[in-house]
Amino acid sequence: MQVIADPSGFRAAATSAGKPLVLVPTMGALHEGHRALIRKARELAGPGGTVAVSIFVNPIQFDRANDLAAYPKPLEADLVACEAEGADLVFTPEAGAMYHPDRSVTVTESLLSRNLCGATRPGHFDGVCTVVLKLFLLSGADSAVFGEKDFQQLAVIRRMVRDLDVLVEIIGHPTIREDDGLAMSSRNVRLLPEHRADAPRIRRSLIAARDLLGGGERPSAALLAAARAGIEDSPFARIDYLELVDAENLQPVERVERPAVLATAVFYGEVRLIDHITLRP
Repeated sequence: MQVIADPSGFRAAATSAGKPLVLVPTMGALHEGHRALIRKARELAGPGGTVAVSIFVNPIQFDRANDLAAYPKPLEADLVACEAEGADLVFTPEAGAMYHPDRSVTVTESLLSRNLCGATRPGHFDGVCTVVLKLFLLSGADSAVFGEKDFQQLAVIRRMVRDLDVLVEIIGHPTIREDDGLAMSSRNVRLLPEHRADAPRIRRSLIAARDLLGGGERPSAALLAAARAGIEDSPFARIDYLELVDAENLQPVERVERPAVLATAVFYGEVRLIDHITLRP
């Protein structure tokens, strides 16, 4: 396994690597969810192809300086995980190598990023689109694997690839969860013990709304109220957003008449957790 920090070195290694090349972009602090993405990439690449993993805490997608500063960076453990799951190349750049001091070009998506995380984290998806496009260009990837937990990110990247004619196949991988239902996240390790014990209520609250839909309740207001009641019953949780949007264009809906997504971001102290559930009438 090659570990490369220099962008030009990564480009050279990726250019000479076996095809297909499957990219797994990450910000490190790898958990079982990330490992599942690397295993999927290894399956897609096959014995003659290449799996490339990027580990880069992208500063321009953070809206809070304290969140960026606190983001875990266990690089040595991450490299062990990458090698164990069959990665061939690992790209570990510093921010100064990825961005020129006077950079003046940013990639912006203007529809799917309006709501949800896009509304509460200004500039977040500009940062995501910019760094992901750079990674695609550096790696020359044939395909890339992303987790469905960040479903808005996945939708925005798919739209970017479609609209800019980027020749990369985007592959989503189902959310990996802890035994108690909490979606795996690199931020989970920062939860206080009492917050970690409480956080599975996020998933339970989303399921309660889905069950209400299964009973024939279609208005968004009723479904949102059911999920909100479950989360707000916590003495620790603070809702950042809770929205019900169309599964394709991510715009708010008043009734569930076609596939929709109920999504939330919840703060436990300074730790922000996201989750969602698909609703099908």
